[in-house]
Parts: sequence; structure tokens; C-alpha cells
Amino acid sequence: MHNVAPSTPASAAYKERLSPSLWILASAAVCAPMAAIVFSPIDGTLALVVGLIVGVLIVVTLVAAAPTVAVKDGVLRVGRAHIGVDLLGAPEVLTGEEARAARGRELRRDDWHMLRGGIDGVVRVAVLDDDDPATHWVFSSRTPERVAAMITRAQRGR
Repeated sequence: MHNVAPSTPASAAYKERLSPSLWILASAAVCAPMAAIVFSPIDGTLALVVGLIVGVLIVVTLVAAAPTVAVKDGVLRVGRAHIGVDLLGAPEVLTGEEARAARGRELRRDDWHMLRGGIDGVVRVAVLDDDDPATHWVFSSRTPERVAAMITRAQRGR
């Protein structure tokens, strides 16, 4: 029998890519036939090749440029922004009508936010740092319960 060291909870991490919805990707792919139409008077084969390249490039760019949400090594990263979890309060998980309100009428100008259409879940976390101009971080997540659990876990140092 092999002795396997249990994985340390400190090495546990969470990462999620906020990729565009299928409808947005399908809408972006419509650019392919538009590009092909532009080149069709020149050459039919060229039009097909250009259309295919344009469609693939747009879809790949949308997916590659999508922001990520990550909790690792005591740091919450949302897109290019990051903050230590020790500077955050307890995370709130918002879904349904609560999430809709958090993305709309309850979103304040002093909140930092990264919201994505087509993603229902929202996590709201109070910022405890008095020097930070943002009072809350409000961001989209497809699995807000998991993000909140990982933030809480990282705050406890486990």
C-alpha cells in the first residue's frame, strides 16, 4: 500500500472563466457570412476562407478574452483586479431576483463590479479596507456558492 500525503487545503484553489453565453458566440459567428459576402465578388473560394477565418477569430477572441474569477493563495482575482481575502467581509451569494437587483437598482457607484450578461449568479463581498475606495466587490459567477465557500475557506486559513 502506498502512503499518499493528503492534499493541503492551503493549495486548494478555485478558478472559473466567465466565457460568453452560447447566444453571444452564435451571434458573433454571424460575422463569418458577412465577411464572406464582402469577398464573394472577388472569388468564391477566397470568400469562404476569409469568412471561416473571421468567424473563428471572433469566437476564439471572445472566449480567450473572457475574464476569470479565481481564489488562490489568499487572493481573490476577478478579471485583472485582485484583493487579499483578509481585506474582505463575508461573501453574499445572490441568485434570481436578488442577483437581478444587485446588478441593477442596488449597484452603487462606489462598488467595484465585473458583471456579465447571461450569467445569473452574483457574489457580493464587502471590502473592509478603509483605504480602498470600493465598498463592495460585486461580480458574476456561474457557481456563486462555490466562490463564496472558497473565499470563506481562504479567510479561515484552511
